[in-house]
Amino acid sequence: MIVTASVCELCAESREVVLWQSTDCRVVRVDDPAQPGFCRVIWNAHVREMTDLDAASRSILMSVVFAVEAAVRQCFSPDKINLASFGNVVPHLHWHVIPRWTDDRHFPEPIWGRIQRTSTTIRPVIDDPELAAAITCRIAQEGLA
Repeated sequence: MIVTASVCELCAESREVVLWQSTDCRVVRVDDPAQPGFCRVIWNAHVREMTDLDAASRSILMSVVFAVEAAVRQCFSPDKINLASFGNVVPHLHWHVIPRWTDDRHFPEPIWGRIQRTSTTIRPVIDDPELAAAITCRIAQEGLA
């Protein structure tokens, strides 16, 4: 019997759009037209849980998450931001930063929940370089650049 090792999709090379990166983590944009501005902050080393990191690394990671949240709020002016770290399907430490609007397709459900409505509202069009610049600026303000 041949046993193949599973490959972690967050460790493997991919075509993700990297908006910012350091030796510790990276910020990627999620390609989801229904959720503009949706980003993931991914810890580069393969760890499963926040408590697998030492206190200094946890602080770095959360500072990046908060900087991304601030940049997404600045660029997209959402009604709310959802921050989530699940890892149920991909057990590699990462955080979701998701802008939400009260009239988006799923609100008030999570974006993985049942669709509530068809949303026709036009959201701000922020391209990758503009979002990357806003994130880089906010991360610099956190003293992490």
